[in-house]
Amino acid sequence: MKQLDFENNTLRLQTSSRGGGIEISLDVLNIKKYKGFKMTAYQNYLGGGMLGGIGNDCNFPNWEDSKKLVATAKQLREYYFELTNPDEDKWESQEFEQVKSMPLSAY
Repeated sequence: MKQLDFENNTLRLQTSSRGGGIEISLDVLNIKKYKGFKMTAYQNYLGGGMLGGIGNDCNFPNWEDSKKLVATAKQLREYYFELTNPDEDKWESQEFEQVKSMPLSAY
């Protein structure tokens, strides 16, 4: 799957040291049945200065059954990680693989 242009299809973006998320329009896929639907990637605060893993949600019914939407969700998680963990940040030492292994919630 080619890299999607999330920057120009972002509806909402909020990041902080206490988590946040990004919401995109699925119009980026140029597939009629997904037009008007949205997908998010989000990261929760676990406590103790730690953020959880990056999760996804989508308002398209049974989106987890679509290989296209699952692949889009993975790309969106990676994009959100890149936004919140820039390469030039000398204080941030986590890699995407480490974040993937974190729980999504502390509860």
